[in-house]
Amino acid sequence: MSDSFQDALAGLAAIVGDKHVIASGVDQEPYVVDWRGRYRGRAVAVVKPVSTAEVASVVKYCVDRRLAIVPQGGNTGMCGAATPDDHAGNVVIRLDRMRAVRDVSPLASTITVEAGCILAEVQNAARSVDRYFPLSLGAEGSCQIGGNISTNAGGTAVLRYGPTRDLVLGLEAVLPDGRIFNGLRALRKDNTGYALKQLFIGAEGTLGIVTAAVLKLFSPPRSSALALVKLRGVAQALEIMQRLRGVVGDRLGSLEIMSRSQIEAIAETVPHVTIPFALTTPWYLIVELTDTLAGVDLDEPLATALADAMEAGIAEDVILTSNLAQAKAIWAVRHSVSEGNKRSGYVVSHDSVVPLERQADFVTNVEARIMAAVPHARVVMHGHIGDGNIHVIALIDRAHCQEPATTAALVAQINEIVDDETAAQCGAISAEHGIGITNRVRLARVADPLDIELMRGIKRLLDPNGLMNPGKIFGAGAA
Repeated sequence: MSDSFQDALAGLAAIVGDKHVIASGVDQEPYVVDWRGRYRGRAVAVVKPVSTAEVASVVKYCVDRRLAIVPQGGNTGMCGAATPDDHAGNVVIRLDRMRAVRDVSPLASTITVEAGCILAEVQNAARSVDRYFPLSLGAEGSCQIGGNISTNAGGTAVLRYGPTRDLVLGLEAVLPDGRIFNGLRALRKDNTGYALKQLFIGAEGTLGIVTAAVLKLFSPPRSSALALVKLRGVAQALEIMQRLRGVVGDRLGSLEIMSRSQIEAIAETVPHVTIPFALTTPWYLIVELTDTLAGVDLDEPLATALADAMEAGIAEDVILTSNLAQAKAIWAVRHSVSEGNKRSGYVVSHDSVVPLERQADFVTNVEARIMAAVPHARVVMHGHIGDGNIHVIALIDRAHCQEPATTAALVAQINEIVDDETAAQCGAISAEHGIGITNRVRLARVADPLDIELMRGIKRLLDPNGLMNPGKIFGAGAA
């Protein structure tokens, strides 16, 4: 390590303390490699500040020395947005020590938390005051709320509660020059000028570091009913959704779909997850109803609506859960998709969103086109069908991915197929995973040039030196 980097380590240690600066290559491993093992970078240091003031001091120190800053939450993202690149001079800033719940207001139904809080901790803190924080996803035991905000995470409750963007009332963030943006207001109505907090939600750490947030809470679900529906195709799922909305309205909390091939991948590679139903049809739909009133019978309207669907030939079979254990077993399958896919081969993952009416055509067309172009690919799908977000995944045997150039060409071929079909169905290439490293070439290819121009302008305004999470969204060196 050069003398200048040794000096940098000493300077950073003076801000956060020696034991909160990680300089060793071995000790840095969890922070410089992404969750899928797809990207590996380098860092002068991994720094763990304990307060917003320390984050600001670290950022100012890095800017003065032209050290690139890589904000990182739980490092559970799908697109490499939290991974440093391979250039010397990166400083990874982790907020693990900033896990305080600053305030919980049952009256206002809000919670104010620091960005290092694990998502499950936020859920539990809300539960402790008889409130509910609805953001839920497979990594909720390890992802951090700051990362969820920075990626505008979606999850399984978007149908009823919206994505993370809809759950944030106020925000605190450290800007790329070290100043602190204090928008930490718990106001349901605030129309005083531009909604500046929205700049940081979904920006993937390229415009600043989220350090705290005021989040919306809700009355907890006290009654629920869950069913698994076996289907011939996605069109049936959409018909069931329309019928259920006519019967139960906003009680329709979650609507998650998986292809048979997706469940088979989980069954083959995730031994601790049992598939609690026979695989007899091409598609499987999880339907969950919830109500905030205790003692409400949701089983009866769900059973009636699904029985009518079977009578009309819309559903092939229905499994109604009778207890919490059965419901948890079904959700365990849904929450294991990422783990199962990672273990099944080289993952070419997509995050397309298309209008609801076009989802059936989208899945049919995109699978046929991928299989025609890459016959050895295994196409699996899962998604949040109620909000139009279908994840198309091509699993490639790693024997076909030994040479980087060959792999890159294969990935580009599949990406173009998915992106072209997404565009043909009037959709967008990312619903919840973001851009990061993985999708920046795709973004440049499909986005409106004016959109890119405006985003670059905002980036230059807030980060003229291009030091805040460089190489993400726009490409290396872009500001």
